[in-house]
Amino acid sequence: MRRRATSALAIVLAAGLAAVALSRTGDPRERLAESDPRGALPPAAQPALAITAPRPLPAERHLTRWAPLRRSVVARARPAAGARRVTLLRRLTPEGTEHPVPVLGRAAGRDGRSWLRVRLPVLPNGTTGWIPRRAAGQYILIRHRLVIDRARLRLTLLRRGEPVFAARVGIGEDRWPTPAGEYLVRNRLHGYDSPMYGPVAFGTSARSPTLTDWPAGGFVGIHGTDRPDLIPGRVSHGCIRLRNADILRLAKLMPIGTPVTIR
Repeated sequence: MRRRATSALAIVLAAGLAAVALSRTGDPRERLAESDPRGALPPAAQPALAITAPRPLPAERHLTRWAPLRRSVVARARPAAGARRVTLLRRLTPEGTEHPVPVLGRAAGRDGRSWLRVRLPVLPNGTTGWIPRRAAGQYILIRHRLVIDRARLRLTLLRRGEPVFAARVGIGEDRWPTPAGEYLVRNRLHGYDSPMYGPVAFGTSARSPTLTDWPAGGFVGIHGTDRPDLIPGRVSHGCIRLRNADILRLAKLMPIGTPVTIR
């Protein structure tokens, strides 16, 4: 009995001493919380996806934008669903490729929807209209520009305003003139049966004002030739012809969506 009483007394004394020590030193977790302002818990992990504040698109002198159509859409004269209809834009070009439209501006309609002002591939050349923003895909930024000088019969490809390629060209005869204006390279095409188009051709949004009864409405192309001896000159129905070596070089340098200036 004495041994049991002694053991019990020892346990009570040990507990009492521990309580006294704890009261003097404090709980270790509390000491950690006091020494570490973040507390005893580890810091929160950084999120895998950080959504930053929206930034405006860059405004560069030589920067242009285009967007592919996500669906066929009516272009209207004003940014409003009830505005006058200008034309129907098909999702695909007549060649079955993605249909890029040059984006010239943006506005909010009275209904709160966002609209894009785009240049339209219709006559008269240079016509513009408005389409809902949701009808087009993401913007593609382009720093190239193709300039075709009809007086000098010369084509020049610029990047950031600096020439990177130049070649002599053939253009439309006087009765089938190559139309002046601002356009867009819509697609790159291969595999023509006729050698008169050369190894590769580019379709543009420019339309002939005289050959409106041609397939798809007489769009102006940029392509090779089987008659290099006719270049330079006024030799075509309105298209721009290059020697085959030149069109192959251009195809390596010029992206789809490049703006085209014909002057």
